[in-house]
Amino acid sequence: MNTKLFSTTILLLTVLFVWPVQIRAMDANSTAAKDVNAAGAVELKSIQLPKPQTDGGKPLMQALKDRKTSRKFSSEKLPMKILSNMLWAACGINRENGKRTAPTAYNNQETDVYVAMAEGLYLYDAKANILVGVLAGDIRAATGIQSFVKDAPVNLVFVADFAKMGNMSADKKEFYAATDTGYISQNVYLYCASEGLSTVVRGLVDRPVCHAAMKLRPDQKVILAQSVGYPKNSD
Repeated sequence: MNTKLFSTTILLLTVLFVWPVQIRAMDANSTAAKDVNAAGAVELKSIQLPKPQTDGGKPLMQALKDRKTSRKFSSEKLPMKILSNMLWAACGINRENGKRTAPTAYNNQETDVYVAMAEGLYLYDAKANILVGVLAGDIRAATGIQSFVKDAPVNLVFVADFAKMGNMSADKKEFYAATDTGYISQNVYLYCASEGLSTVVRGLVDRPVCHAAMKLRPDQKVILAQSVGYPKNSD
């Protein structure tokens, strides 16, 4: 009888204390596994950006006066609020009809803005105001050939998606994609002038290397890149 009572007691203790711990451990492992895909590769979680602040900042004429290029960057990360505001200024939605702060030919909206940071590569989704995780890992060095690129906290890569441009000729696609990217880049310049950030637009990009690092499709083309960050302290 005592042996049976002892066995029953052990069983009850196991149910009450041991199994719940094991279940919690399994749940924790399951949660952690969400960051790893079926092939065992680490996935980059998407980031919901704060709502962009569309008022304030310097007057337009002052921002134009202060607009400049700088290739010296602090390693300090940009807050998500600053990043959200900058991306909205670049090509965010500013009307209920879905049109953007930067014009595009035939409203194709073919230029995508990718954001390369230390933790990985993201794609700016203007409609959802989200940084969509694309690739885990630091590919900043692959977005340009100048030495400062790998250390700038944010490297924007402007990618034209020719699939969004319909039946245009190849020459027209190239022309309009380059033109539309210029508008976006200038919007970034003006925002940086307003906020006291350093920035430089870059044509010196090894495009095949960048294309491969970003795992782009054949009908996507890297047009330009632009580095952004706080100014580097000269002291």
